[in-house]
Amino acid sequence: MDRFDAMAAFIAVTDLNGFAPAARKLGLSTSAVTRHVAALEDRLGVRLLNRTTRAVSLTDAGMRYLERSRRILADLDDADQMAGSERGAPLGRLVVSAPQVFGRLHVAPLVCAFMTRHPKITAELLLSDRMVNLVEDGVDLAVRIGKLTDSSDIARKVGAVRRVLVASPDYLAAQGVPRLPAELSEHHLIAFTALARPDRWSFWSAGTQHDVQVRPRLVTNSADAAIWHASQGGGLTLALSYQVADQVREGRLSVVLEDFEPQPYPVQIVYPTSRLLSVKVRAFLEQAVATRDWNFLDLAAAA
Repeated sequence: MDRFDAMAAFIAVTDLNGFAPAARKLGLSTSAVTRHVAALEDRLGVRLLNRTTRAVSLTDAGMRYLERSRRILADLDDADQMAGSERGAPLGRLVVSAPQVFGRLHVAPLVCAFMTRHPKITAELLLSDRMVNLVEDGVDLAVRIGKLTDSSDIARKVGAVRRVLVASPDYLAAQGVPRLPAELSEHHLIAFTALARPDRWSFWSAGTQHDVQVRPRLVTNSADAAIWHASQGGGLTLALSYQVADQVREGRLSVVLEDFEPQPYPVQIVYPTSRLLSVKVRAFLEQAVATRDWNFLDLAAAA
């Protein structure tokens, strides 16, 4: 049994919640993946997975072994990359994580351009507003917006975004333009839960935070849904500047209460300290900085 192949099979079964989807991803038969995992369990002398006819789940031992397996395979891939650096071409699998909307608009084109430039690279782009664990989830780099809570990751700031309050010009013409955060109680509000609490929004004045109680008419976990409803005259919503740049430029949304915005949020590319800075990661960072503008602060030109 090749221990690395067995680890890869075990990780795939866990990530995809089944032997059949893991087999499809690895290009193996289901029986081959089953044998890999069984042989790994026999060698270790512990059960890693609980199996039922419908799903698989990790045992306590499996949870501990999963994290270590991810690290071992990541380090092996990094070692291959370092050895291959003498040939000067990034190669192997690159896993990139990003928030849903930002990833779709800005990271996906970058990943595709990177693959085009480096044909020996294969990539996986994970779009989620959930804060993934880079090591446990096997992620090489993550694009994150805002202050980082995990100081164990290395971060490179590449830009900044604003948190803005927007509404359609038609809505503002009919309902009036709020001049103070306290006036929001007189307006229809749309809450995007990943950005702010649905019952309390924060604003800033002279460096001091002021919280305003709100009662939104619509609450959603989708930025796209909140922004679309606002553009249709549904009310005011909080958004990040990159999310509404096109709508503001085209006149479908207007920014209000600009004097009460928080400080811009940093856009950062992070990677784990437990990894070597492989050729593929270094090349992706260089291309990200050289080919894209990650600052989304000036919406005035779009108005």
